[in-house]
Amino acid sequence: MLIVAPSLDMVGGQAVQAARLREKFSREPEIEVGFVPINPRLPGPLRLLQKIKYVRTAATSLAYRRLLRREIPRYDIIHIFSASYASFVIAPTPALRIAKHFGKKTILNYRSGQARDHLTKWPGAIKTIERFDRIVTPSKYLVDVFAEFDLKAQVVSNFVETEKYKFRERAPLKPNFLSNRNFESHYNVACVLRAFALIQKKYPDAKLTVAGDGPEREKLKTLAAELKLQNTEFLGLVAQDKMPELCDAADILLNSPSIDNMPNSLIEAYAAGLPIVSTNAGGIPYIVRHEETGLLVESGDHEALAREAVRLLEDPVLAGKIIAAGKQESEKYTWAAVREDWLALYRELASEDG
Repeated sequence: MLIVAPSLDMVGGQAVQAARLREKFSREPEIEVGFVPINPRLPGPLRLLQKIKYVRTAATSLAYRRLLRREIPRYDIIHIFSASYASFVIAPTPALRIAKHFGKKTILNYRSGQARDHLTKWPGAIKTIERFDRIVTPSKYLVDVFAEFDLKAQVVSNFVETEKYKFRERAPLKPNFLSNRNFESHYNVACVLRAFALIQKKYPDAKLTVAGDGPEREKLKTLAAELKLQNTEFLGLVAQDKMPELCDAADILLNSPSIDNMPNSLIEAYAAGLPIVSTNAGGIPYIVRHEETGLLVESGDHEALAREAVRLLEDPVLAGKIIAAGKQESEKYTWAAVREDWLALYRELASEDG
């Protein structure tokens, strides 16, 4: 089985999930697992080309296709990770074309919360998706979105190495907040900053730790200054192995995307005993139940986000109930819970291939 996905050189949940799958499958005696990064590093002096914007795209694309042509013939099943829009054209489309040329079975592992907009605005992508032997998504939300376009998908959830997260009951909760999303416009970290400004009016000593990076970095730092936020620290990009420590140090996770699918950060929060206050974008209501495993508000409503965060601080019974339920919920997203789903799918495809 060959995994085609971003390497960890590229920030994001796709790269993390791909790396975890590769590591777990490498221990399975019945599977030989390979990997082709959609963002390969160029060899030697050619790396200088990756510093030139448009040349970098062309050179990386050529290196990627060359790797696909070399590696795909060696494997029976090609497991291709996918985002949306231009990324869909650049990464999974050539992998599918080459895999079909060699008669290989293919899995589209589609992971973008922007699926509905992608398929509406890029209808040609539907024809490409139909050519895959299986469509797999990490959430029931995306299965429902694909069904709107007469595409049949199945769920195999993301998984988190929950054993690395120290569960801690926070009693009482402190006004110590964490935001852990990349600085992309659709993750709307600005909403968290505005909510925190309101929280600080009631809790002047409240603290906010912001982990992440991306194109919105300077805009967000400017907004924090305009809001005169105190006790707010921008950590930049945090390595995955540091996330358990970061979660353990916080008391409440704030999450405010306008578009989303199944963020790993919420599952990590469950495992750490970190209660969640989030907007209800995309697939989030499929994994967070309001007033059961977290608190949800409408997307873009920073006042409601602040209000629900304060509610958690002021209602220890509700907070305790949510923390306990979140711990139980995290057990759905362990490797043990998803391992057989993947193995059954691979066996099924291998059987079809004879």
